[in-house]
Amino acid sequence: MTRLDIFADPVCPWCLIGKTELDRALDSRPGHPFVLTWHPFRLNPDMAPQGMDRIAHLRAKLGEGAEPAMRAMAERAAALGLVLNPSPREPDTSDAHRLMHWAGLEGAQDRVMSGLLDAHWHQARDIGDPTVLTAIAADAGMDPDLTARLLASDADRDEVARREDHARQRGITSVPTFIVADAHAVSGAQPARLWQQVIDEIMTASP
Repeated sequence: MTRLDIFADPVCPWCLIGKTELDRALDSRPGHPFVLTWHPFRLNPDMAPQGMDRIAHLRAKLGEGAEPAMRAMAERAAALGLVLNPSPREPDTSDAHRLMHWAGLEGAQDRVMSGLLDAHWHQARDIGDPTVLTAIAADAGMDPDLTARLLASDADRDEVARREDHARQRGITSVPTFIVADAHAVSGAQPARLWQQVIDEIMTASP
């Protein structure tokens, strides 16, 4: 098996697109060797706990580049058949990453990340809201009562922050970033055909 580490934030549109492309490649190669592990990396580490209006945030962050950036993202999403209905709020994703950390302990990371992306980008839900996060956890097969209690506490907040700091120390500066076999870094939302080629090369090289 081959480890595939993914650094992502569910509020990043290119993470949505990148996961969609990767999933399509994995579905087309049912015998693929990848074991996926998702890692925390906040796109907006200075976001206020209550979040803010999404459009206002993008304009403040990107200035005149906000409209072209949103247009490019929407065009790429449309080419994949994705119908976007994003949340009007840009949330603080600290708790979403704590949820992903716990999901990793239960083998539910991919289901939870799919739920987070779907909630934020397709259902216009606030993934900074503990109630929304608890529902996503339940849909992924996690214990909702335990999840709600953990979210109401500071459980693993320091651990998730430590993991994010370690990623930045490794030179991760943007999401999505994929690291294949702890050796080869691939940045950005790569097309499914690239992942198919990588999978085919790995499988051909395997004894």
